[in-house]
Amino acid sequence: MSFGGFNDNQNSAPMADINVTPMVDVMLVLLVIFIITAPMFTHALKLDLPTAQSNPAPEKPETITLGIDAAGKLYWNDQPVSEADMDARLATAAARKPQPELQLRADKSTRYEMIAEVMSAAQGAGLTKLGFVTDPKGGGKSNRQAN
Repeated sequence: MSFGGFNDNQNSAPMADINVTPMVDVMLVLLVIFIITAPMFTHALKLDLPTAQSNPAPEKPETITLGIDAAGKLYWNDQPVSEADMDARLATAAARKPQPELQLRADKSTRYEMIAEVMSAAQGAGLTKLGFVTDPKGGGKSNRQAN
């Protein structure tokens, strides 16, 4: 390995070798510091923590799936239901505490009029949480429909 001098007029090109000695020195110092301090992290500090009472976390509300096929037939949690029976079930669901979330699943060829009627019936019954279930873009048919 060649080191340049102060008055070296023969070779005016910059030194091409990398001097790694300072980097090795720093790494060895860091290694020694970590070896010395590592056992200090394994010691636990004994604390006498205070106790506190809190209310239990609110339970997660139930989810009700209301499906509408292309012909306009209604399905309450995958069970066929008539429109009159659906109104009674919506009223019962609205009276529960906490109020369940109504997830609306409609076939893409379902008339909007039918979807609007179901939404209106849910709102009229007092349900405030309404969600729409869709397939992700490019996802195609869901697993249930594909089987």
